[in-house]
Amino acid sequence: MMATTTLDQPVKAPTFRQVSPARRLKNQIATVVMWLSFLIALIPLGWVLITVIQKGAPALMRSGWFTKSQKGILPNQFGGGVYHAMYGTIVQSAIAAVIAIPLGVLAAIYLIEYGRGWLAKTTTFMVDILAGVPSIVAALFIFALWISTLGMQQSAIAVSFALVLLMLPVVVRSTEEMLKLVPDDLREASYALGVPKWKTIVRIVVPTAAPGMISGMLLAIARVMGETAPVLVLVGYSKAINTDITSGNMASLPLMIYQELTNPSPAGVERVWGAALTLILIIAILYLAAAAANKFLTRNR
Repeated sequence: MMATTTLDQPVKAPTFRQVSPARRLKNQIATVVMWLSFLIALIPLGWVLITVIQKGAPALMRSGWFTKSQKGILPNQFGGGVYHAMYGTIVQSAIAAVIAIPLGVLAAIYLIEYGRGWLAKTTTFMVDILAGVPSIVAALFIFALWISTLGMQQSAIAVSFALVLLMLPVVVRSTEEMLKLVPDDLREASYALGVPKWKTIVRIVVPTAAPGMISGMLLAIARVMGETAPVLVLVGYSKAINTDITSGNMASLPLMIYQELTNPSPAGVERVWGAALTLILIIAILYLAAAAANKFLTRNR
């Protein structure tokens, strides 16, 4: 009589007690090292955040900080607000997002779904180059092209063009990673039903990857909001709000911080820390919005 085989029976995973003492010790050491590294990295971050909140909170508590500009306010005079700089930061980043997000998404879709041959390799190479370009180099490139060559004025639109160069690789890479996470089974099932490839991408692939893509877009916007080099090179500072993006000076939060650093008075110091805290709050709101959008879209997908 033949003995029964146990090949079809499920293999039980070893419990923690069954693991050898040496491996358990290595696991515990790795866990301790990881938590220590996390705490060490958290110390300077928390220190910076507490310092900015302590020094910037008095400015935010003043009446009109979010609703007034610095127009008519003397350098050593307390008062005014950051409304003009907030407007400039949001407008410049929004224009850059309107240009960079469609280009980045289309480039990522091409690289993942269609990318073959020399064109895909060239596109990937250029995205890698843009990802490593310092912000000052992007600003000088736009200055040489837009202002020196084409004869345009220093303006907010020039800043937005520089921010596009900094935002584009972030959008492309984040979108690529999200598209890679879409299971190939979904694509193959759609193809089996006779759905064209472009419609499969539009109706199946992109909606499936949409939560992560939107999070990546918001994080890309938050990443360029704090850039200082483009605003220093491509536009001047204005204490009043300027709604014309093609000409004239326009303030932004990084530019306001830089401008007020030359003002040693207590009012100037307060404005520096207040603008820094305002910038941190805006970026934090964007990060929270990215997390909320990802969670909401994932739940309702």
